[in-house]
Amino acid sequence: MTDSDGAGDRAEGESGGSEGGGASGEGDPEDAPELPADRDAVRDALVDWYEADHRAFPWRRTEDPYEILVSEVMSQQTQLDRVVPAWEDFLDEWPTTADLAAADRADVVAFWSDHSLGYNNRAKYLHEAAGQVEDDHDGTFPEDPDGLSELMGVGPYTANAVASFAFNNGDAVVDTNVKRVLYRAFSEIHDADEPDYETVASALMPPGESRVWNNAIMELGGVACGKKPRCDEAGCPWREWCHAYQTGDFTAPDVPTQPSFEGSRRQFRGRIVRVLSNHDEMSLDTLGHKIRVDYTPDGDYGQEWLQDLLSDLDDDGLIEVEESGNETITRLE
Repeated sequence: MTDSDGAGDRAEGESGGSEGGGASGEGDPEDAPELPADRDAVRDALVDWYEADHRAFPWRRTEDPYEILVSEVMSQQTQLDRVVPAWEDFLDEWPTTADLAAADRADVVAFWSDHSLGYNNRAKYLHEAAGQVEDDHDGTFPEDPDGLSELMGVGPYTANAVASFAFNNGDAVVDTNVKRVLYRAFSEIHDADEPDYETVASALMPPGESRVWNNAIMELGGVACGKKPRCDEAGCPWREWCHAYQTGDFTAPDVPTQPSFEGSRRQFRGRIVRVLSNHDEMSLDTLGHKIRVDYTPDGDYGQEWLQDLLSDLDDDGLIEVEESGNETITRLE
């Protein structure tokens, strides 16, 4: 439940099934569009990046389906900085489905309103769902998306999220953030007239790993590949394969116009300064490969292109360029 702007992308009114669901199918479907040849490297890079550092939302530290359901319902169209304290207070008040089912619905709705969570129907649905778990399932949650989607207010997306995060038993999540990531990362999606997000998402997800994978790809969309991308700042693990990073075209379905900064000289000037700030000095070609994955010394984005950028930075007094034998050495001023 991550989002680049700090608010959830969940649809309101899930009881009617209006929310987008997870991908159908498992593993690597034979009809999946062509993806990077070393798919395992793509997967490992993302999971390693996520496990090394991610936002520590409290619901990521539990596998309790009730606690995860509460977080998912609260996150629908609500900024996550408001969700955390509300989620903690809600579980203090009603720590189990039995407690919530026994509560007066008016008290649950009042809590929702007092915590500025919006859309009070969600409080009613959550109360009803708790009653269903207690009355129809003997206090035990269904463990698959189909069973979970029968609960009041739980549409396909939330059912898949709870199945993934509580039971590691979901499909690949496809929400607005994930669509943005896939559109930018893979030319097969970017260039398609009708992008098949579900098939690509399913092909990427390691079989049986929905918990960590869905958390990781949504984190990528939330902190690195938002509407305003932060590729280098967030250490995006997919830069090596990413179509947008290589071309500078960061448009996406929810980002209809390309930010003027992306792919600009200003962007690459910034990359040069950031890279040099971590090194005493660097040769021309080593620097080129650090700031652009498609850098080739004799190519369109090669030594001539890079020297032009360095000349600007040198004129501005930001870096020092030194010719040493047959090599060009750069360092911060």
